[in-house]
Amino acid sequence: MPTAERFDLKMNADEKAIVAQAAALMGTTMAGFVRAAAKEKAQALLEREARLTLTGRDFAAFAQALDTAFAPNAALKQALAQARRRVRRA
Repeated sequence: MPTAERFDLKMNADEKAIVAQAAALMGTTMAGFVRAAAKEKAQALLEREARLTLTGRDFAAFAQALDTAFAPNAALKQALAQARRRVRRA
């Protein structure tokens, strides 16, 4: 795997010993172990943060809003009318 970027990391002796032992158990280098562990943790965090979790009540309100016919309010009607007057169609 070609390395395009560099990332330096300082650890205390205890952290280094733990990582070295874990890397040996996995049959990889310390750098490979840290790289894989960091990537796995980062992906899990990004996936968790990309999800939206709703309570049962909130989901019911959301589903009802999707199922209910949309009725524009006065402000939206005014904005649409104004846009129609200003936008020229080709």
